[in-house]
Amino acid sequence: MKSADAMNRAFAALADPTRRAILQRLARGETTVLELAKPFRMSQPAVSQHLKILEQAGLISRRIEGTRRPCRLSPAGIDAVDGWLNVLRGALSRNYERLDALLAKTTDAPKEDE
Repeated sequence: MKSADAMNRAFAALADPTRRAILQRLARGETTVLELAKPFRMSQPAVSQHLKILEQAGLISRRIEGTRRPCRLSPAGIDAVDGWLNVLRGALSRNYERLDALLAKTTDAPKEDE
């Protein structure tokens, strides 16, 4: 159940376009809250709220470095989401393989009027 709760938090966090943009920026490397806030038309506290949600979802981590609060992607959180998506990719692939086999079987079957 704990894993399902974590996944729910991760996908809820990813549902917001601002948070996805923050993650995209963090994909280029660690940066501070102030740097993350620059491209957005919102206050630094509002960006901090988004960061708090991303951190609770396990998608980012923050550390204290004097007065700076650098943020970075959290590999464990990203890997968990990717692992869940890989399960779905595998199921989708198996579905296509079954469909391909069925189509091959129906196209290879002799027609009744032959």
